[in-house]
Amino acid sequence: MSVFDPLNGEAFTAFGQHVIWSDMVGNTIGLIALALGWRRSVLTWPTQLLSGLVLIGAFASAHLAGGVGKQLLVIVVALWGWQQWTRGRRKAQDGSIAVRFATWRERGVLLAGTAAGTAAVGWLFTLVPHLSWNPWPDAYIFVGTLAAMVAQARGLVEFWFAWLLVDVVGVPLAFSSGLAFSGLVYVIYLGLVLWGMRDWWLRSREHTVTEPARPTQPEPALNGAAL
Repeated sequence: MSVFDPLNGEAFTAFGQHVIWSDMVGNTIGLIALALGWRRSVLTWPTQLLSGLVLIGAFASAHLAGGVGKQLLVIVVALWGWQQWTRGRRKAQDGSIAVRFATWRERGVLLAGTAAGTAAVGWLFTLVPHLSWNPWPDAYIFVGTLAAMVAQARGLVEFWFAWLLVDVVGVPLAFSSGLAFSGLVYVIYLGLVLWGMRDWWLRSREHTVTEPARPTQPEPALNGAAL
């Protein structure tokens, strides 16, 4: 008996789709994590970590080893992002994480890394069929999710654009994989992504970053000044 068996029971059936507990609970927690990310709360990271743990059971029940691997990496990146936001030096005046647009160099690195990662993971999924029955879309979501989390950890507005691109493929793939609740959640993600994108975009234009005060230096005495 697996530790995930209690979570892999059927929660309910709707429109011919069977929704299992792990799929429903894990993605509900994921929605909360995304909402916390929109609010720039450091709690987004432990919440994402918990979501990944629960979703391992959902992907295992659907025999999607690639999905299980993705959630394991999500957990690792969530731990890293948690550390980045906890130890971050750039803070907004309200104590939350300051956000900004990426530089062109950072965008290039993200795009190149996502493309190369998708090609590598897609090739692996094709080479080992039992990892994913739909290798290229799965690889795209796999790598795109990690790219989005990395951008989020760095406080980049592009984080939301990355999630938007993941959603475009994630919705149909989730429904076709039999994870109906995941598909529904991806649709809700879309609304949160657009809302969060607007909020981070506006906040990136506010110069509200607090910097440590610099010690004042005494001005040099002027020539001819009285001593």
